[in-house]
Amino acid sequence: MPIDPSIAIGAELPGQEFSWTPSDVQLYHLGIGAGARPLDPHELRYLDDAEPQVLPTFATVVASIHATEAPRVSFPGVEIDLAKVVHGTQEVTVHQPIPASGSARTTTRIAEVWDKGKAAVIVQESSTVALDGSPLWTARSSIFARGEGGFGGERGPSQSVDLPDRAPDAEVISPVLPQQALLYRMCGDRNPLHSDPDFASAAGFPAPILHGLCTYGIVCKAATDTILDGDSNRVKGFRARFAGVVFPGETLRTRIWREGSQLLLSATVPERDESPALADVVLTVA
Repeated sequence: MPIDPSIAIGAELPGQEFSWTPSDVQLYHLGIGAGARPLDPHELRYLDDAEPQVLPTFATVVASIHATEAPRVSFPGVEIDLAKVVHGTQEVTVHQPIPASGSARTTTRIAEVWDKGKAAVIVQESSTVALDGSPLWTARSSIFARGEGGFGGERGPSQSVDLPDRAPDAEVISPVLPQQALLYRMCGDRNPLHSDPDFASAAGFPAPILHGLCTYGIVCKAATDTILDGDSNRVKGFRARFAGVVFPGETLRTRIWREGSQLLLSATVPERDESPALADVVLTVA
């Protein structure tokens, strides 16, 4: 049986210890589109050679940024074909600005396994600290495994963010380069779904799709640049649900509403009748 909730829920995954450099930060920022305004000093803060500012979404890739092999969905009580898996949700909360270089340790556990009938949702929670023990960030994410439901588990909660019934306070159009997925995969996510047309076709897609976490980073950067004057240190947390696919070469439309200490966002693809890309998106301002 691919999923055994009695084994999976609460299981601790192997800890990870890792380091990063300003070059890793630069690569990540380039992977989500930084540098498109190469004469803008605000933009160049993301790409400084010595002390680039760091978007909190960097936390989603830093532990595996040097990986060169496709990931495996193999955890205690969970064994799933990679072609069946897409990202469901992602949330990152930073406890201090992420430094441009450093070393850290992450511990992760499987928090929940939900049975959605035709699919399963596996939720992971992780905590990352510097090697001196000071907290850096916490994260919660889920993966959606098609065809792996029906094992008799609980369906789980359904949560959504209601957007204000008014025009957005800002709107941003972000082009997605034709080679964006090929560039972003250099950040450690070598899933062939994002690079191999045959693999993507076997998984049910007409072409390789953009990494959900690339969309996640693009939208966080768009809101940071537009509302927070490009100051990534003001971003305390960022969460989203992956609501649809984005193909390289398309564009993303990010709509932003200010609501107190939060920014509520939506991200859609104009070329496909505003097909949703991210939903239930909340950026918390420090």
